[in-house]
Amino acid sequence: MCEEHPQHGTMNRRGLFVTGAAAALTLNGVSFADGAEGRVPPQERRGTRETKTLRGTLPPGAPDFVYLPLRIPAGVSELRVAYTYEKPPVPAGTQGNALDIGIFDERGTDLGGKGFRGWSGGARTEFFIRADEATPGYIPGRVRPGTWHIALGPYTVAPEGLPYEVTITLTYGAPGSTPRPAYPPERAKGRGRAWYRGDCHLHSVYSDGRRTLGEIAALARAAGLDFINSSEHNTHSAHAHWAEHAGDDLLIMLGEEVTTRNGHVVALGTDPGTFVDWRYRARDNRFGRYAREIRDAGGLVVPAHPHATCVGCNWKFGFGEADAVEVWNGPYTPDDEVSLADWDSMLVASVRGGKPWIPALGNSDAHRDPDRIGGPQTVVLADDLTREAIQEGLRRGRSYVAESKEVELTFSAAGGRGRHAGIGERLTVDHDTPVTVRLDVKGAPGCTARLITDQGVLHTSPPLPASGTGAVEWRTTPSYAAYVRAEIRHPTTTAALPGALRGFTNPIFLGR
Repeated sequence: MCEEHPQHGTMNRRGLFVTGAAAALTLNGVSFADGAEGRVPPQERRGTRETKTLRGTLPPGAPDFVYLPLRIPAGVSELRVAYTYEKPPVPAGTQGNALDIGIFDERGTDLGGKGFRGWSGGARTEFFIRADEATPGYIPGRVRPGTWHIALGPYTVAPEGLPYEVTITLTYGAPGSTPRPAYPPERAKGRGRAWYRGDCHLHSVYSDGRRTLGEIAALARAAGLDFINSSEHNTHSAHAHWAEHAGDDLLIMLGEEVTTRNGHVVALGTDPGTFVDWRYRARDNRFGRYAREIRDAGGLVVPAHPHATCVGCNWKFGFGEADAVEVWNGPYTPDDEVSLADWDSMLVASVRGGKPWIPALGNSDAHRDPDRIGGPQTVVLADDLTREAIQEGLRRGRSYVAESKEVELTFSAAGGRGRHAGIGERLTVDHDTPVTVRLDVKGAPGCTARLITDQGVLHTSPPLPASGTGAVEWRTTPSYAAYVRAEIRHPTTTAALPGALRGFTNPIFLGR
């Protein structure tokens, strides 16, 4: 199954530990403390390096995670790991090999992540950890003696298997010291109660993105954003590096994109240094525990791109734990259209069952050029530009989604003795009370406005003028429309489908 470099002999399985659907296989490990080298005092080995290589083949149907134990002696100042794997050609329609990697320290691999020291997925072929520094995606800190575990994640395996090779290099020396992390402030200079623009799903070099944190911050400012959320795949390693990029004009919240084999979820605005484990599937019945961990850490639970077509991206956990849902992810595509329709169906079910409704968000999920940060962006009504106020606005659905900073939407309902309600609110009037709904639009030339209720699309406007500015009014009653939401659409390119979204609002609910 796995073997060391021939000079070190053969390596067999130790055991198969099953955690529901997401099985984990732990192999026999490699020790750097065995043999003569283990009897040399650490101080006499300073400045020296030692390397060992492991090879093996993972079969089709391999467990989600394969752990390679690594016995580390005292006196190690740096751990470096490099890996490669074969990518043979496969028939059309067949998944080829893809292998992720990460590492856990001597505190173990138990779910909950106490031993977590980093994850780069398939974005890197090597990494290092020292007390003072680590490869992006990994957590700096002393390389303490004990049994560490290299974690391999066979994302997909070709029919003939996945041959891999892992090379471990230890450098001996003084342990060094770890800088105290500095985190961005939870408050920026806001405008009081106002509409603030943000992008809560972004990736940098700290996971599989290609942009530095500084580049992301600059692009966020250029996109007219007031806030962003750090959301690297399965690691919180970027948290301690954002402080210098925050400012009075940009609130930087901290989080993670929890990337499981059954869908991804954005932990939005968690406490600094919060790590959320991802090693489970829907049928393991563990997601509720980690959703509670996100909320206990002050964050929001936001399923991401729920109908994305990439392997493992489609959301399988249900929405019972969701605080909001990412309906629009990056450039508008057919899977976003499905997500929007699915979300609208959930609104209908909430009205029918008298249950809380789930607000919608839109984010860029930008990784690299030409991905556009702030495309789309969520515009939220908040009492101030603080982590808590932004989260409260998102949680209550006092928000709309815009394709860019040029798009501005104002949406309200009025009726019955001067009562008014805005986005995410309820206009509490009797079921037969006349209600006037008004939508004001800026920055959408040639687009059409649509008003949607629990019955479907009930009003479509003519195309907006070249100025992109216009207003739509529509009259109804709560007995005819339990809620009303607005969409701004680009001109249609095919008769069978509506045009791509330019913007949309969360609903206004009507009636008692």
